[in-house]
Amino acid sequence: MNNLVVIIGPTAVGKTKISLALADHFKCPIISADSRQMYEGLEIGTAMPTKEELQQYKHYFVAQLTPDDYYSAARYEQEVMALLEEEFHRHPTMILSGGSMLYIDSVCNGIDDIPTVDDETRNFIKEKYEREGLEQLCNELRLMDPEYYEEVDKKNPKRVMHALEICYMTGRTYSSYRTRDHKKNKRPFNIIKIGLRREREELYLRINDRVDQMIEQGLIEEARRFYPMREKNSLNTVGYKELFKYFDGEWTLPFAIEKIKQNTRIYSRKQTTWYRRDEDITWFHPDETEKIITYIEKTIQP
Repeated sequence: MNNLVVIIGPTAVGKTKISLALADHFKCPIISADSRQMYEGLEIGTAMPTKEELQQYKHYFVAQLTPDDYYSAARYEQEVMALLEEEFHRHPTMILSGGSMLYIDSVCNGIDDIPTVDDETRNFIKEKYEREGLEQLCNELRLMDPEYYEEVDKKNPKRVMHALEICYMTGRTYSSYRTRDHKKNKRPFNIIKIGLRREREELYLRINDRVDQMIEQGLIEEARRFYPMREKNSLNTVGYKELFKYFDGEWTLPFAIEKIKQNTRIYSRKQTTWYRRDEDITWFHPDETEKIITYIEKTIQP
């Protein structure tokens, strides 16, 4: 049987290092599950693999879109499944690695069958947002779908609005459409989930250090190039949106950098909370490379 090794963990935990080690061991490409590394030009802010790493190991779904392009978890699922069908002929074990929870879930379990929102409802929620603001929409979502309210990014208007669109249009909670019978989406390959974790203090130090390194590598200049496109969803990303406020004159540069660190730490907690619900994940410290390889070798289905 073919095997998909899925490397999971919060931002800055060390997924790239382990993925490269596994790609070298199994002599296979790496499929990225990072929704922002797909966009060309965002190399520094998304901690994209280096040019040397990309040349040494084949990576899929890295720098293949422009920031103007629209992309979704549903499209990602379709394209990854088609890619795996092709690659498994050459590589019986493949690596998928990243921190975008919905993208990983779409490949492992299939995408949710959520209804398409009609124009009337979409326009209604859009006008409501423009009239009442995001905070009021969040309060409404808390009443209409408390389950999804607890996990949604409450600073992301797109996700809050979409959940409310579903609630208004169908009379059901958005959460109810996201609860699937995973048996219906059983994959024709063995999935081995490897989770990477560090103690919170250790992870936070790594996050802070990485942000400082990004600034030294030219993140400010990179963000400034995309400032005219700041309204694009691809740029609604930690690192860029804080610097846009600096460019707007709302924040000082030191404050913006500190907010990047803070918001990255918050995002890492959301990722960790998401992963904890998955009992199929086997956890390791990122420094346990040999131990991880040994476990995978024992778990692979021939």
